Amino acid sequence: MGERLLLRGNEAIAEAAIRAGCQCYFAYPITPQAELLEHMARHMPRLGRTFIQAESEIAAISMVYGAACVGVRTMTSSSSPGISLKQEGISYLAGSNLPAVIVNVMRGGPGLGDIAPAQADYLQATKGGGHGDYHTIVLAPSTVPEAGELTMLAFDLADRYRTPVMLLADGMLGQMMEPVELPEPVDVAALPKKPWATTGAKNRDPNIIRSFDLDPEVLKQMNRALQERYREIEAKEVRYEETATEDADIVIAAYGTVARIARSVVRMARAEGIKLGLFRPITLWPYPYQPLRELSKRVQTVLTVEMSAGQMWEDVRLAVCERAKTPFYGELGGVVPTPRSILSEVKKHAG
Repeated sequence: MGERLLLRGNEAIAEAAIRAGCQCYFAYPITPQAELLEHMARHMPRLGRTFIQAESEIAAISMVYGAACVGVRTMTSSSSPGISLKQEGISYLAGSNLPAVIVNVMRGGPGLGDIAPAQADYLQATKGGGHGDYHTIVLAPSTVPEAGELTMLAFDLADRYRTPVMLLADGMLGQMMEPVELPEPVDVAALPKKPWATTGAKNRDPNIIRSFDLDPEVLKQMNRALQERYREIEAKEVRYEETATEDADIVIAAYGTVARIARSVVRMARAEGIKLGLFRPITLWPYPYQPLRELSKRVQTVLTVEMSAGQMWEDVRLAVCERAKTPFYGELGGVVPTPRSILSEVKKHAG
């Protein structure tokens, strides 16, 4: 392993991206992810890589598209309103089979909202916030070290499947500091070659990258190929974590920062004799439906806890499908639930 550093979540994501071989980073400032942009501004030029503070979020995602076309590892980051502005470009990336990493450090909404942590971008991230039949792989870290690990993974998955990958964090995770042990930088020259890239056509036929075709039959086949790739991702890339579920009567379903808080709730509940467990999706798309479905066969209740009005709750109910009770507890507007408030909600549904 590489150095052990004390980093903010935003800094860990940025440093992991650099070590993953990110060659081009384009973004526009927005709180609470500003430290990510600042870290890239300090270090990318020093390494001979490209950093551009774009004139807008739309410009930034368009620059990502261009860099992805030539086959380099590229990334952008923003927070909720900025990600909304990038949605058309993300759809273009997906339709053009282009790998890229997009980081969303979520804040309260709708609209400009506030700069406090929230999880209300779940549906936008997992159901395709732009137009067309597409998905992005969505990874949800719950600690600063995991934010670094999943950033490294995001670049690998993007290249493997030629698709955009989103890292979905929140303002609390972006701002908190933890010790992080980051791996040694990858050898960029040793990364898999991309014969499809638009790197010049000397001595070969030109590569054409586009998401546009006026022939409906051709566009139909392009869409079918995308759907086949998504089925492969669903079969191979589901990630999740279970805590104390072996004998649980009630399970909390939570991701990201809320899952981190819920780990403490599990300990508190068990100290009071409540058999509580935790189910944490790490991939929000593809969602771990089958593991949660199997778990719901042997518990009485799956309590979804989110910093939203119940966006992941939809996927929890789809997975559980009335095999167990599926109550919901959520905080809104940037309010973070406390361990005590979650435990109080658990007690309403336990037993």
